[in-house]
Amino acid sequence: MRRDDLTALTERFPGVVDFYGMITTAPSMIEFFERVRRVARTDASVLVRGETGTGKDLVARAIHALSPRAGGPFQAVNCALLTGDLLASELFGHVRGSFTGAVRDRTGVFALADKGTLFLDEIAEIPIEVQARLLRVLQEGRFVPVGGTEPVQVDVRLVSATHEALRLRVEQGRFREDLMYRVRVVPMFLPRLADRVGDVEVLTWWFILQQNAFGLRVVDKVHPAVRAALVGYDWPGNVRELRNVIEHAFAIGEGSTLTLDDLPPELRGVQPQRRPSDGPDELPDRELIVEALRKTGGRKAEAAALLGTSRSTLWRKMRELGLR
Repeated sequence: MRRDDLTALTERFPGVVDFYGMITTAPSMIEFFERVRRVARTDASVLVRGETGTGKDLVARAIHALSPRAGGPFQAVNCALLTGDLLASELFGHVRGSFTGAVRDRTGVFALADKGTLFLDEIAEIPIEVQARLLRVLQEGRFVPVGGTEPVQVDVRLVSATHEALRLRVEQGRFREDLMYRVRVVPMFLPRLADRVGDVEVLTWWFILQQNAFGLRVVDKVHPAVRAALVGYDWPGNVRELRNVIEHAFAIGEGSTLTLDDLPPELRGVQPQRRPSDGPDELPDRELIVEALRKTGGRKAEAAALLGTSRSTLWRKMRELGLR
């Protein structure tokens, strides 16, 4: 299915490039791909900077696939999803009985990624108490599992990603400066979708072709008003948000033409309807948060981007509202 989709896309947009799952015709992205090829030849630690939904995980996989380590394992961890103790166990493993619930030994991703590549997404979120252990394994190539005594030697190439500036985290006292220099030997900046000339239209058709393949609805035309709305939107959730918008359109719309009514309210310029607050629960805010989480599959960083707020503010608001 994918090869046929790509052929159809190329017929519509000559010059389209598929770089390890990243579709583009934008010169800025093609230039970025060339930098990926160059850095992949080395063993240098890479820090990919980019907004939520730009495809930082795909960049990490491309670096691995183009590297001399391509035959080795690729492991990935989202550091924002785990508390300090759980993240330490996930990274370095643990021995049986090291903490409550540790009923058996567990191998961490550093050991699983030996002779390969480890991708740490949202590395800026690593708790400060785990950062010293991470620094040691990057400096010495060894670590001790949680609760263990014997060091484990590993050979791992690190690729990490963040949507925040690590230097700012260092200034705030939330990230070790020595660790920052270790993880950002080669910083790479992934362009946001709104800055990728021509890619909104290209990716719109890419996602349409993918949805057409399911056969529930087949779209062969995009209304000019839809094209104007898509091109004029700022895309805070980037490529992932555009994909969600097309899935939304296929879910609620009918017919062979993508119309303005098929788009979510924010693409049609409709402002959220707010009702008077019903006491401390702040019902309108609750509804907006729940809707944003639904659209992003529960991914808080993307939901925060859709709501136009920071992730920490969203988490705080969710706690106030009792939302999980």
